[in-house]
Amino acid sequence: MLRLIHTADWHLGQSFHGQERHEEHRAFLAWLLETLVERDADALLVAGDIFDVVNPSLRAQELLFDFIVGAHERLPTLDIVLIAGNHDSGNRIELPAPLMQRLRTHARGRVRWLDDGRLDAERLLVPLTDTAGETRAWCLALPFLRPAEVTGQMARDDEAGDGEEASNDYVAGINRVHRELIDAARERRGDGQALVAMSHAHLHGAAVSEASERPIVIGGEESISAALFPDDIAYVALGHLHRAQKVGEARIRYSGSPLPLDFSELNYAHQVVEATLDGERLAGVESLPVPRPVAMHRLGPAPLDAVLAELEALELDADLPRERWPWLELRVELEAPMPDLRARVDAALEGKPLRLLRLERRLPQVAAENAPERVDLETLGPRRLFERTWQGRWGEPPDDDILADFDRLRQDVLDAGEEDSA
Repeated sequence: MLRLIHTADWHLGQSFHGQERHEEHRAFLAWLLETLVERDADALLVAGDIFDVVNPSLRAQELLFDFIVGAHERLPTLDIVLIAGNHDSGNRIELPAPLMQRLRTHARGRVRWLDDGRLDAERLLVPLTDTAGETRAWCLALPFLRPAEVTGQMARDDEAGDGEEASNDYVAGINRVHRELIDAARERRGDGQALVAMSHAHLHGAAVSEASERPIVIGGEESISAALFPDDIAYVALGHLHRAQKVGEARIRYSGSPLPLDFSELNYAHQVVEATLDGERLAGVESLPVPRPVAMHRLGPAPLDAVLAELEALELDADLPRERWPWLELRVELEAPMPDLRARVDAALEGKPLRLLRLERRLPQVAAENAPERVDLETLGPRRLFERTWQGRWGEPPDDDILADFDRLRQDVLDAGEEDSA
């Protein structure tokens, strides 16, 4: 039996509405390490988007490397396989690979092509061993495929006349890479050894998040079919989509992100996945819930009084250290302008162990007939433009107090411009 832990989309270094989340990520990685030990795992598969940006901070990189060192100290025979996602820099992921390999960690950030035009599949095949050092499975570690990595190669093959149908077809390029890698894995595997595919991609039919997942390619052309993974692939460990889910079959899964990366993911069942292999086949799959180190609250949408009532009803722990205070999003429905909205919210939050990240104002829909017609901005002037914009937004003209505030703000801007030019 071989026991694998599948996770993805850590997004280390993420800035959450301008706030860092190092403590949350550190808590998750500490939990993950203890889980690996408790479950006596043989391998950890991290299916991309390890970092949130291509140039992660030193603290984000430190989190990763400290985890790898700690995992090797606690589980010396554990195999760790990392692939780059669309948020990652493939080159950066691979840069420390020679050092990480001494810690049984295999990092794959990019695909490479041989001089004869074939995929360099050997470097993407990683042996997964048991505690006795016997190879029990092969991991097909396929990092996120950027269009230039596959379409450019197809174009070169077309010039050589190898018969590819379209030199710029990104999906065709992805299909080709999967096909060549699976063929190479079949040739490499021995009797009784399983094949495990790991990929960072968007599969047809999979459910996406409301707001937090960056499209891999504009227009969605990167979406691929689960049919790329034939039945002799025992398990498919996917990354990119933050909602944990299977795609058609129990063996093809997104682990989802271990932490909510947006308030739209508040109610997801965040988890890692344990997959157990028995010889060449999948023996079982179990979801392991990830504890949430920092609570998240999303109140509304509702009128302000109702939102403030929800806020007052929250059960809060006043003894939490500030870095563990819950994140908060408020969605307030307005029927008319409320210039003091933020002040009223701040007053309601006074003394509460909460961190307000987002205050969303939901405005009334103004009928199309009230929308302003096209005008000449040069002749309209700032004050009249403001009046028309206010009218279009609220369906009524601004009152004298609002116009007085606008005049003061405009004068402040003009005065500041004169000082800068002096």
